[in-house]
Amino acid sequence: MEINFEHKTAAHCENGVTANLLRYYGYDYSEPLIFGLSASLFFVHLPFIKLAGFPVTSFRPLPGAIFARVTKLLGFKIHKTIFFSRKNAEKKLETLVNKGVPTGCVTGMYYLPYMPLAYRFHFNAHNICVIGKEGDNWLISDPIATEKVQISKKDLLRARFARGTWPPFGKLYWIADVPDKKPDLNLLVRKSILKNCWRMLHMPGPMPYIGVNAFKHLGDKIPNFPKVYGDRRAALHLAQLIRMMEEIGTGGACFRFLYAAFLQEAAQITGIGELNDFSRRLTEIGDQWRVFAADAGRISKNRSAEGVDYQHIGAQLKSIGEQEKDFFTDLERILKK
Repeated sequence: MEINFEHKTAAHCENGVTANLLRYYGYDYSEPLIFGLSASLFFVHLPFIKLAGFPVTSFRPLPGAIFARVTKLLGFKIHKTIFFSRKNAEKKLETLVNKGVPTGCVTGMYYLPYMPLAYRFHFNAHNICVIGKEGDNWLISDPIATEKVQISKKDLLRARFARGTWPPFGKLYWIADVPDKKPDLNLLVRKSILKNCWRMLHMPGPMPYIGVNAFKHLGDKIPNFPKVYGDRRAALHLAQLIRMMEEIGTGGACFRFLYAAFLQEAAQITGIGELNDFSRRLTEIGDQWRVFAADAGRISKNRSAEGVDYQHIGAQLKSIGEQEKDFFTDLERILKK
């Protein structure tokens, strides 16, 4: 059996699953609008949490936050649950799909056999949607796949209970009830933009690891990577940072471009024409993120041009941080005005 579920690709897995689930229930919102409503453009560097032996740098809130924030804002009732028993996890998924409920699922990307080899690394927060079953295979809508795919029950269960940093514990989430009426998007868009500004500028006060403060914190650390880690591990640390930006978290330039597209939609929804200028401004910042990623990638592979070294990209990151601080300060002022 297969649920009549429209599969669409997306730039980011959780945005994509959220957008596809909402579309199934009659809310045909774009991925940029979903991302903007979740107020999830973020930056954080956490030296006390390790992934593959290195501090975690993230460009988004914790996995699950985008879905939870958007559905709460729109008035949906949702359920989400984790499992300590594989048997119970499998049984619950069977029950939901047999009832015709498309179900979000958090997995370890390494254990998804349909993934290209380049993407099969140990990242335990990849979101997919289970939309049917054929024999012993699950039918999957994975937003980074061009078409619906199949995966065996054994492989999916293994992916749902992957071990390591942030194990998913078989997590499932789904929409349980839909609000009686569509929301006032004008109000919600304004509220979401202000919330995102607050998270980048003011949360939680002067801590150096979160929001705009984290740019200088990490930018000061990058020039010391070779001294702290040695040449080889310094290169691996840079490679992981790029992977978090451009592949796992999609959060460097891509999230800036997504939010810029959201601001264009927001200008139409709210009638605040200045948001188009902010969209262009953030797109230019996203271009600088792309340059940073390219320079860091060349350094990690020992292919950088003269003058492009750890000191250089540390200064690049701090410059981007200053621009984002000015950007969100100005954006907050416009919305409050």
